[in-house]
Amino acid sequence: MVRGLFLFSNDSRLHDNPALHSAVQQCGTLLCVAGKWLSPQYLTPYDRPVVFGKNREYFFRQALKALYDSLAEVEHPLLCLESINMQSVSELIHRFGITHVFRSEHAGFNENAVWQSIAANHPNLEFQTVASHTLFDRSNLPFEIDDLPASFSKFRSKVEGLPIPNPMPDIEELPDSPLHSQEIRAPNACGQATMFKGGEYEALLHLNHYFSGSFPLSYKQTRNDLDGWDYSTKFSPWLASGCLSARTIVERLKQFEIKFGRNESTEWILFELLWREYFQWYAHHHGDALFTFEGIKQQRPNTLYNPSSLTSWKNGETPYPIINACMNQLKETGFLSNRGRQLVASCLVNELGLDWRYGALHFESLLVDYDVASNWGNWQYLAGVGADPRPKRHFNIEKQTQMYDPDNLYTNRWLGDSQ
Repeated sequence: MVRGLFLFSNDSRLHDNPALHSAVQQCGTLLCVAGKWLSPQYLTPYDRPVVFGKNREYFFRQALKALYDSLAEVEHPLLCLESINMQSVSELIHRFGITHVFRSEHAGFNENAVWQSIAANHPNLEFQTVASHTLFDRSNLPFEIDDLPASFSKFRSKVEGLPIPNPMPDIEELPDSPLHSQEIRAPNACGQATMFKGGEYEALLHLNHYFSGSFPLSYKQTRNDLDGWDYSTKFSPWLASGCLSARTIVERLKQFEIKFGRNESTEWILFELLWREYFQWYAHHHGDALFTFEGIKQQRPNTLYNPSSLTSWKNGETPYPIINACMNQLKETGFLSNRGRQLVASCLVNELGLDWRYGALHFESLLVDYDVASNWGNWQYLAGVGADPRPKRHFNIEKQTQMYDPDNLYTNRWLGDSQ
């Protein structure tokens, strides 16, 4: 009999979960486990684990509790661990006589190192990885990962016409679990409320909200706004945690276009999903180069190490009010608009002349929608060491302020009494 172990990571859901489907189909018993994946340490200067900010921590715990509740509804327990690492997983393998270990494919170099260390420590077991976090499977791509196009535009031209697989059916039944009832403990989801609520139910609720109105028809016109709820899709926190499937979004987008019509804005939603898709495969292709100072171009940026400037940037105490407002919003909510992210990143790299990796690491700590591929890939892109053919992206802060906050409404809101 196949005794399976399923390790949840970026797939905290029962809808459209190909990896979990594979485990369900093959196993006689199945132990489902979730927790933070504690990875090997980053390359210098990142020689310490990343500490989740309050908003990211709370969103994670909400998503974990929601997954626990979803599995309970189909009468299957979830074992919640403080951390998923070689030691904790090895103990479960020995204790329950596991023969097969399953997970969804992950773009994170360090998360993959955890998986590889577990597999190396148990050579007699079968380890299976199935794509659940991307639009395409490796086998769907018209190129090998080693031949990933060097820019997004080239990637887009190759994949834009490919059929995107339909979402898989919801999982409604799982094999028996080897866990005893006294071992099952619900995770603690207590914490400070945020603008986003973690979990699959909340993700699907928001998906329905977004496509029930006219928001998709004006997305391209509003997507660069700095503040508000409906100016952008806001799918990213649930996408990053795997509470929402990218293929499910595409399915709903197609249904919306059939009913209300297709225009530049609806097409741009798919464009943004393809942008996300590119960086997932970018991370798979480049591995630990995602975290190196020289990036994938192997070109050292001209930077200075100035701790006080970095502290001022983090605390929203720079000479630039709109940057300070953005950093305050990030600290308070764990979220920042795409335009805001570009502005604060450009400020750190260009105005302050700092190492881009400190910005990427700060985002990793705070963002509720942190995704290793999107975060580090986009920081490389802006810093001029990534997939952008241009040397670097430099935004004129005064001009951007006039374009996106001419009346200082956003700046006044997020600076408050600190002005």
